[in-house]
Amino acid sequence: MGALENYFGLAEHDSDVGTETIAGVTTFLAMSYIILVNPFILADAIEIPGYSYLQVVQMIAIGTIIASAVAIFVMAFYANRPFGLAPGMGLNVFFAYTVVIGMGIPWETALAAVFVEGIVFIVITAIGAREYVIRLFPEPVKFSVGAGIGIFLLFIGLQEMGVVVPDEATAVALGDIATNPAALLGLFGLFLTFVLWARDVTGSIILGIFGTSVAGWLAYFTGLASPTSVLPTALLSEDGQLSYAVVTSPQYDISPLLFAFVDGLQDIDPLTFTLVVFTFFFVDFFDTAGTLIGVSQFGGFLDDDGNLPDIDKPLMADAIGTTVGAMVGTSTVTTYVESSTGVEEGGRTGLTALVVGLLFLATLVLIPLIAMIPAYASFIALVVVGIIMLQGVLDIDWDDPAWAVSAGLTITIMPLTYSIANGLAAGIIAFPILKAAMGEFDDIRLGQWLMAAVLVGYFYVHTSGMIG
Repeated sequence: MGALENYFGLAEHDSDVGTETIAGVTTFLAMSYIILVNPFILADAIEIPGYSYLQVVQMIAIGTIIASAVAIFVMAFYANRPFGLAPGMGLNVFFAYTVVIGMGIPWETALAAVFVEGIVFIVITAIGAREYVIRLFPEPVKFSVGAGIGIFLLFIGLQEMGVVVPDEATAVALGDIATNPAALLGLFGLFLTFVLWARDVTGSIILGIFGTSVAGWLAYFTGLASPTSVLPTALLSEDGQLSYAVVTSPQYDISPLLFAFVDGLQDIDPLTFTLVVFTFFFVDFFDTAGTLIGVSQFGGFLDDDGNLPDIDKPLMADAIGTTVGAMVGTSTVTTYVESSTGVEEGGRTGLTALVVGLLFLATLVLIPLIAMIPAYASFIALVVVGIIMLQGVLDIDWDDPAWAVSAGLTITIMPLTYSIANGLAAGIIAFPILKAAMGEFDDIRLGQWLMAAVLVGYFYVHTSGMIG
């Protein structure tokens, strides 16, 4: 205990081992849903010959745990900050649904883009360039990207739950919820999670996922619903009978994912690959910076100028986590806003992060149980997190036309085109144009014009059919 107190400087932070431990457990419970949700999202895009869907889910879950633990340990021992990290919500959706499924890019190449982004992050963090880069992007895009991703997550989650369905006449419509047991259970779990969250219950999302899963299994065992309507399809044989093979023999071998990004570096389209790397970089860059500043302000870590001292150290944890994540088969790692729950419990040092990392590793023994979670239960997290992320619109100056148009396009283009990249690009293009129209040329930087010009070129090439 004495060694821990001395290493993490608990006394100078007016903390103790007990407080830091409780804070770490609290943060873990608040963000542990990612262990379930991230694999189900990425498995929609990652297909490995010879392995079933749930086996791939189990592989990605292990990769998620490893990448998270590595990043958190760097945060604990190098940065000495009480922040948790894991593959980011929104970035995993961009990886799966925009890059791989939407653009038709092989998942190995998408991992290669994540790896390149991680290396770039390590380099610019080491030389202290992140602060310079963050000043280049339009402020309305920075403040609106979270809300845009939130609506995108919300839309995908409702689709996966069967609440929203495709419609030829109106593009989308309300699903046949009353006759769809999975949709009914999904809505039950969604509102259960909302109630727990509103009551400020720690771990409300993970409790909602487990509660919904239990309800689904009870509906099957009591005969209220058929196994094909409420149970994970990978647990069912061809004749619809329940089989526990995936549970009793879980897939702990992740060799098909290890260093798969190396194959993804072959035969790439430079323009498309650059845009994908740029988008991963952009969203992760500002998501991490915003989270660090926000949680640090809550914990009283900022100096008199509103800056986080030695911010490059926690940023390095994000960079290393992202690089390792690409190596083990998962999307971009970022700092989690749920870290604020541990800070609220008194977490002030890296010991809190160390506890979070150890708990992530402990969940490796629970990998078989992931196969028991129905998809409609796991996607509850997307809807809940999506709604929480909408609070970002409060930081937008809607009275400023340049802000309103740029932020509005960023937020709406994402879900309407099923692409985070398109939303970001639209906002970046709009900002200098509107500022120029208002005669406020001094507010436009040369780099913003250059970015807008490049993205206009991208939209032309992309919509002309030259790239996928």
